Amino acid sequence: MDKEKSWYQKISGEALLLLTAVIWGTGFVAQRKAMEGMQPFAFVALRFFLGCLVLLPFLLLRHKKSKFAEPESKLGSTWFKEKVLPGLVAGVFLFFGTSFQQLGIMTSTASKAGFLTSLYLVLVPVIAMFFGKKSNRWVWIGVLLALTGVYFLSISERLTIQAGDVFLLLGTVFWALQILALDHYSQKTDSLSLAFGQFLFTAVTALVVSLLVENQGMIQNSSAILPLLYSGFVAVGLAFTLQVFGQSKVDPALSALILSLEAIFALISGMIFLGERLSGREWFGSALMLAAVLVVQLKGQQKKSLP
Repeated sequence: MDKEKSWYQKISGEALLLLTAVIWGTGFVAQRKAMEGMQPFAFVALRFFLGCLVLLPFLLLRHKKSKFAEPESKLGSTWFKEKVLPGLVAGVFLFFGTSFQQLGIMTSTASKAGFLTSLYLVLVPVIAMFFGKKSNRWVWIGVLLALTGVYFLSISERLTIQAGDVFLLLGTVFWALQILALDHYSQKTDSLSLAFGQFLFTAVTALVVSLLVENQGMIQNSSAILPLLYSGFVAVGLAFTLQVFGQSKVDPALSALILSLEAIFALISGMIFLGERLSGREWFGSALMLAAVLVVQLKGQQKKSLP
């Protein structure tokens, strides 16, 4: 077990989370490109099945090494609570977060998607307040900045908003809940099993939804294959796993602050690979969104107390 863990224990949690932000930011480009040859739920299902394939060999190797080490009682009454439930809870939030995001990115840009998705980092401390975690007035200042940023970024001068932006905003609620679920369970269960569990639940659920509501082939154009492979193997299999490992080693406030850089990398990659450009109004909204995240993460949260 110690050997299996040593590869990431030598890397700081901050470095793992920064790499996660880079991959997720560039992943918005892949998500948008894939929609040229796939439907959204089919894409979600396949990308998370690919993510499962990345982790499966490690899980099988661990099981082979430890199958005689677990007490029989451990494998019985507490197995569901310790091994299945954490991935199930995180997987519910991950499914809704990634599904709304994928529906949204079909009609929004990768650049805007990155900043709108970053709203979940403002929502994390707000939602955490309902579970007894303390915050201060800076959280509400950040919320006000974020709402103002959303107005300039997504609502036009004619007071209209794209459907894609609405889906992206709905997804932020579930991304915030997923962050809190990982923060809760990563201290109590194995990180690799937690990552695999949430991937598998998301993949299976998205496949069922795809079969029910999408009546075309899962891959309609070969142009979607490379974006799908990047999204599945790298953005899911690698980055989501790095997120779990990184969060287990870093205070939640700092974790969220590092992950907020995802929006910057989404903006840069959208401009480079998709030729996207923001209007002056959208630049101002993006700046307010980033300021909101920084205010909340630097000033608005209390440090996690050490055990």
